[in-house]
Amino acid sequence: MIKFDKFELANGLKVIVHQDKSTPLACINILYNVGSRDENPEQTGFAHLFEHLMFGGSINIPNYDEPLQLVGGENNAFTTNDLTNYHLTLPSENLETGFWLESDRMMSLAFSEKSLEVQRNVVIEEFKQRYLNQPYGDVWLLLRPMAYKVHPYSWDTIGKEISHIENVRIDDVKAFFKKFYCPNNAVMVVAGNVELDAVKQLSEKWFAPISKGPDNKRSLPQEPEQTQARSLTVERDVPADAIYKAYHMCSRFDKEYYTVDLISDILSQGNSSRLHNTLIKDKKLFSDIHAYVLSDFDKGLFVVSGKLTEGITMEQADNAVNEELQKIKSELVSIDELTKVKNKMEASHVFGEVEILNKATNLAVSELLGGADMINNEVNKYLSVTAGQIKEQANIIFRDENCSTLYYKSKK
Repeated sequence: MIKFDKFELANGLKVIVHQDKSTPLACINILYNVGSRDENPEQTGFAHLFEHLMFGGSINIPNYDEPLQLVGGENNAFTTNDLTNYHLTLPSENLETGFWLESDRMMSLAFSEKSLEVQRNVVIEEFKQRYLNQPYGDVWLLLRPMAYKVHPYSWDTIGKEISHIENVRIDDVKAFFKKFYCPNNAVMVVAGNVELDAVKQLSEKWFAPISKGPDNKRSLPQEPEQTQARSLTVERDVPADAIYKAYHMCSRFDKEYYTVDLISDILSQGNSSRLHNTLIKDKKLFSDIHAYVLSDFDKGLFVVSGKLTEGITMEQADNAVNEELQKIKSELVSIDELTKVKNKMEASHVFGEVEILNKATNLAVSELLGGADMINNEVNKYLSVTAGQIKEQANIIFRDENCSTLYYKSKK
């Protein structure tokens, strides 16, 4: 059970405080309710570009990292389709330094042509290295637009194409910042060796003066139900053939999510899982295979992906995967198998809550999903999943017409 307190500033900033006296550290996690799904389809990659720009200095602090490192702190950030998250950890006696740094860049990011030019080049380089020049790097650039025809999940966080980043102008960046990087569009979690009253005072001192931003009401186009199987075959300079099957599934907000997440564990978590046992160990069709869910806030994807063993055809591999999915659709999962994945899930959940950074991030995401107290109810939602619900969801999801398949062939 994770205990926390919650309050809200007049400007709309939600603040969650979790005290943990077992650590000498404090963590500040600021989650902005903006991701790549909020971008203009003609100007993609903005949310991720911003993740970089936010470290480019603010008006009063030209170098974000330097003062943090001087007090023994470290920081990082990540962007998804749904959110952007910034976090820092530092000795708790230096907590105010973290408040100063985070509030200054929320209030007054320094928009200079030089900073934009530097970060634009960094992102373009990342696009080339990680997505275009790395084996299997362009998989999501191919799979997303195949699976999504109208929803903005059809592009990856890096963006649709390099030209979108190349053509970014300072006015575009300022407008994006003004719209999304404001207190009423953020959740701040302060966790670790901290006192509630001190956090309240620091929040008032550093964040209360920041003006409220616009109320951002999303009205994203909803993806229509897929009614026909889709497929794409590409050839690339990679060591082995690979297959990627993406099925539409529910959203992270839906009660069915917990059932679907457990299906992915039954299929591929660990060496005793179904796909590993049958398709790697027994039939030796794949060298590796995974099943996983994209925990998207709008309706997401359930993905099965694997690299084929030398000499195995795409058809053999595809048929073998379909056979395994058919089993989970037609036969009830045994009590033993279901109990095993639930126990593993519970253990990883408990283990994951040891680090204050994980707790801070999970509290922030839970708050965005509907309330920070969700963090204490998640395990029970998994534990209450039945074999019947697993079979039911498998039948809803694993239908040929609901699938987009990418056949990724090696040039040999």
